[in-house]
Amino acid sequence: MAASSNNPLRDSILPATLLIGDTLVAFAGLSLAYWLRYDSAFAALGIDVPWATYGQYLPLLLVGVIFLVAAFAQRGLYDGRMLLRKQHALNLLARATVYWVVVYMAFSLVIKFDPPISRLFVVFGGFSTLLLLWLWRELFYRVTTHPRWLPKIQRRVALLGWNESAETLLNDIPPGGSHPYQLVGCVTDDTTALSLRTLGPVKNLAAILRSEKIDVLLATRLDFDPDELAEITSTCEQAYAEWKVMPAAFPIFLSGLRLQTVGSVPVVGVEDLAISRLMNRMVKRLLDVIGATVGLVVSAPVIGVLAWLIRRESPHGSVLFRQTRVGADHQEFTLYKLRSMRPDADANDADNQSTRVGDTRLLRIGAIMRRWNLDELPQYWNVLRGQMSLVGPRPERPHHVDHLAKRIPHYMPRHLVKPGMTGWAQINGLRGATDLEERIRYDIYYIENWSHWLDLQIIGLTFLRWKSGAA
Repeated sequence: MAASSNNPLRDSILPATLLIGDTLVAFAGLSLAYWLRYDSAFAALGIDVPWATYGQYLPLLLVGVIFLVAAFAQRGLYDGRMLLRKQHALNLLARATVYWVVVYMAFSLVIKFDPPISRLFVVFGGFSTLLLLWLWRELFYRVTTHPRWLPKIQRRVALLGWNESAETLLNDIPPGGSHPYQLVGCVTDDTTALSLRTLGPVKNLAAILRSEKIDVLLATRLDFDPDELAEITSTCEQAYAEWKVMPAAFPIFLSGLRLQTVGSVPVVGVEDLAISRLMNRMVKRLLDVIGATVGLVVSAPVIGVLAWLIRRESPHGSVLFRQTRVGADHQEFTLYKLRSMRPDADANDADNQSTRVGDTRLLRIGAIMRRWNLDELPQYWNVLRGQMSLVGPRPERPHHVDHLAKRIPHYMPRHLVKPGMTGWAQINGLRGATDLEERIRYDIYYIENWSHWLDLQIIGLTFLRWKSGAA
C-alpha cells in the first residue's frame, strides 16, 4: 500500500529541483557537445556534414533535452524515494543516457533533419551530459546529506515485531548514516533484548504512527492473526503510512517474487530471474566470448613474460596450475592459473580455503602475480570454453562446496550461474581469506539483481579496485 504524500520537501520540492537542474545541465551538456563537434579541434574527427550555427542547431538541442529528461523520468529518477539512493540514481542516469544516445542516433539515420544530426555530436552529447550530470548530482547529494537536511528527507521507519531479521536490518541501516530509511523504533509488547528503541505495544499503533510521524511500518514476521492484521493495515491507511512486510518465508531471491493467480486464488512465488532468461544468457555469452578473446590477445605477452619468470625461479613443474572447481549446475571443470607456488605446494595444502599471508610456498613472482591477480589471466580460456563467465561468483573446490553447503545457508544457489573471473563480492574486497558468509550474501545479491549493465560496472570497477589475495 502506498502512502499519501505528507512531506512536501521530500516528495515535491526536491524532486522538482532535480528535474529543473537535470534539464539545465542536459542543455549545457548538449551545448558543449555542439561546441566540441563544430568549433573545437575535435571537429575534424567526424564525417563532413553541413556546418550549422548554434541558432540553427538549437531546436535539435531542445528536442534532445526533452528526450533525455523524459528517459530520466521514465526510470523513476524524480521519485522522492530516490533522493538519497545516490549510486542507484547514478546507475539509472548512465543507463538512460546510453539509451538516449542509441535512440537519438537512430533518429539521425531514419529521419532527415535540417540541419542534419551529427552522430559525432550525439556521442559527444552523451559523454559531456553524463559528466556534467554526475557533477551536478554529486553537489546535490552533498547538500541533501548535510545533517541539517538529512532527517527531513529520510523516510521514518518503525519495525513491527522483533526477531533475527530485524536485527540484521538494524545492522544494515546503522543510525546516523545517509540511508534513505531512518529506523525510529520498534512496535512490540516485548521490551526485552531489543537493540532499538521501543515505541510501545501494538494496541497503541495509531498514536505511535501519528506522534512519531512514521512513513513506513515494516512487519518483521507474517504470523499475525487475520483480524489483527486487518486492524494493523487499516490503521496504516488512516495514518497514511506505508505497510511493508519482511517476508521471512522467502529468505533469498526476493527480486524473483511475483504475484500470480491460479484459478481465482492469488499466489506469490519465485519465478525465473533475469540472469536465467534465454536471451539474457545469449547476450551474456556473446559478451563473454568477445571479452575473453580480447583479454587473451592483450594478455598473451604478459602471460609469456610471467611464464618465463616462473620457469626461471622454479625450473621444475608446469608453468600452468590446474585445479578442479565446481561451476554452474554443480558441474566440475578444470580451472587454469599461472603457477604461483612451489611444485610440491599441494602436498602441504591441508585443504586450506585460501593461501595465507606470508605463505612460504609462494614464489617471489607468485606473490607479485597474486597481488595484482595476474595469475588468473589464463582463465580467459575457461571463459572461451564456456566453463566460466567474465563476471560471476568465484568457483570453489569440490570439497569446499560440500562443506560450505552444510555450514552456510543459501550457499548452493550461487551455482545457478557460471562462476566468474571477477564478481560483485570481489570488487567489494571479499576475496581470499575473508568472511565466507558475507561473500555469499554478495553473490546472491549479484544473482538477484543481475543485468548487463551491472556486469559492465563490475568489469570496470575490477580495474579500479584491484585487491590482493586471489581465491
